[in-house]
Amino acid sequence: MNVCIAGIGSYVPDKVLTNFDLEKIIETSDEWIRTRSGIRERRVSKDNEPTSDLAANAAKRALESAKIKADEVEAIIVATATPDMLFPSTACLVQHKIGARRIISFDISAGCTGWLYALTIVESFIKNGYDNILVIGAEELTKITDYTDRSTCVLFGDAAGAALVKKTDEKRGILSTYYSADGSYGHLLQQPAGGSRIPASHESVESKLHYLKMEGNEVFKVAVRAMYESAIETLKKVNISSEQVDFLIPHQANIRIIEATAKRLKIPMDKVGINLDKYGNTSAASIPVGLDQAAKAGRIKKGDLILLVAFGAGFTWGGVLVRW
Repeated sequence: MNVCIAGIGSYVPDKVLTNFDLEKIIETSDEWIRTRSGIRERRVSKDNEPTSDLAANAAKRALESAKIKADEVEAIIVATATPDMLFPSTACLVQHKIGARRIISFDISAGCTGWLYALTIVESFIKNGYDNILVIGAEELTKITDYTDRSTCVLFGDAAGAALVKKTDEKRGILSTYYSADGSYGHLLQQPAGGSRIPASHESVESKLHYLKMEGNEVFKVAVRAMYESAIETLKKVNISSEQVDFLIPHQANIRIIEATAKRLKIPMDKVGINLDKYGNTSAASIPVGLDQAAKAGRIKKGDLILLVAFGAGFTWGGVLVRW
């Protein structure tokens, strides 16, 4: 028995925020943003459009792709750093919105690596008798972005991607996984307030501690090493070389990180999925959105070896190798 992705779907909000739009609200330029990040535009959710809405729309599309009804789903896991609220979980809200039964539903928080972390939980569930599990990466990072901070406000966007994962007797699916984390780097990428350490107060709001904070240069240094490590360790488990990989879908944080990772792996850029230019960094949503787009564009086909690698807040990092 193997664990495979039977259906995939994604959803992005309608509103587009371009680099030229940002030029009007902060001291920056389209050229500065493009050359340093690779981003040209990103999507922004409406004020009354929470993360669970994006996640539910992506989930419905994944179900359609897999030809599975909502009442056949046995579990829902949502990877997100921007839940609708601390509780109830966004997954429970998605369960209700798509009309699923009373099933296991919960969130995980592993930053941009969240969707990959969720896959290994799904794999364990399926090997213990469950089937038809929705694993969703959904983020609304624009709602925790400080648009007076030019170093971060140009980077992030909103999106959701979902996969219907199930067991199969076919020779395809998840071949290997690798995960790691190092909490000593946590202070380099965080949302300081809103939890038990710094509860919400007038002071925390006035100090802008509920916004995302990042030390970009330090994050970059660790990210390249961690993404490469994730790829190599994932491939090593099944004795497959990077040259055998048909398509690489990395987390969409920065074009320079993506290019450096591909170069070290000796994977040509025409075999790398990139949507960073259109959507920015969408955290846990970036890999499932990229996977959905690659599948729909015909860039990946049945039997291909697909390598997924990510790095995120925590710091967390990991890789998954899939036979499509």
